[in-house]
Amino acid sequence: MIEYESRTARLATPSEKSKYESVGECFMIQPINLIDAAILRLTLSLSIILLVMPGGVHAKSQDAAWTKQEAAVRDQIRRLRSLPDDVRARTTKQLAIDIRWLPPKPHKLDLAFAIANLSTEGDFGRDTLQEVATTLADALREDPPPMMGTEPAPPYLELAELVRYEHVKASTDNPQFTAALAKLEDDDQSRQRADFTLTDLQGKTWTLQALRGKVVLVNFWATWCDPCRREMPDLETLYRRFKNQGLVVLAISDDDAGKVKQLIVEKKFTYPVLLDPGRKVNDLFRVEGIPKSFVYDRDGRLVAQAIDMRTRGQFLEMLTQAGLH
Repeated sequence: MIEYESRTARLATPSEKSKYESVGECFMIQPINLIDAAILRLTLSLSIILLVMPGGVHAKSQDAAWTKQEAAVRDQIRRLRSLPDDVRARTTKQLAIDIRWLPPKPHKLDLAFAIANLSTEGDFGRDTLQEVATTLADALREDPPPMMGTEPAPPYLELAELVRYEHVKASTDNPQFTAALAKLEDDDQSRQRADFTLTDLQGKTWTLQALRGKVVLVNFWATWCDPCRREMPDLETLYRRFKNQGLVVLAISDDDAGKVKQLIVEKKFTYPVLLDPGRKVNDLFRVEGIPKSFVYDRDGRLVAQAIDMRTRGQFLEMLTQAGLH
């Protein structure tokens, strides 16, 4: 049973396709459990990815045994999604503090990265996110992973996303963190310039740049993505509330059209759902994991974005930045 489908999804390489589940017309990596999902993101450049037994940040630690303390934290991380939101917030905060007290080896960074990856699935409070970011920054200082080719290692990107998009305070002297922040800035500039034309389930075409004068929320999602499905009712509520004030929601999926239509009809969602079978728009927006949301104001300026699942209140905050109240 796949338990984790959030921001770590990506296209599989040809050599990996036989190992993973087919999703529509493309193959996606869908990690088996919570901790493996975060560790997977640490090893995206590898042709063989460990999904059943937890791996590590460095190749030499991939087979390292989990200490009793580490295993206890790992098992709690795996159960986070089953908790009510208020309990999950408290548990996430405490786990971040507990991880901070672990010795650097062998899996402290793995755990810090895992908890960070899950901490943005909703609204668990600024204090929780700050503890998570502090723990990840500490783990990176103690056990810095190497660059992945010319790219900063994913834990540095995770920390940079928390700082840039969740507005927490954290830093590290490692140049990879600076490179990660620069990458996010470049990504956002690319999204500001982005334009596309896609067709919705009813056959109507939509062009982003033609929607000047509207507030546009672009949402990337998939039918198999549980966090995506959980935020969709809130998107529907906000669409109905603000559509007469000029809100346009464009929900973009690279899933099989039949699967998309079945879910939309079943849930009775009314906002436009666009199909991106070749992932050209996903790639244009540099979407490596879902859900992702971007809000453009009436002048076409990118004013807000979400790196993960949002609550209704969080979506409202994003729309407020575009002038909707």
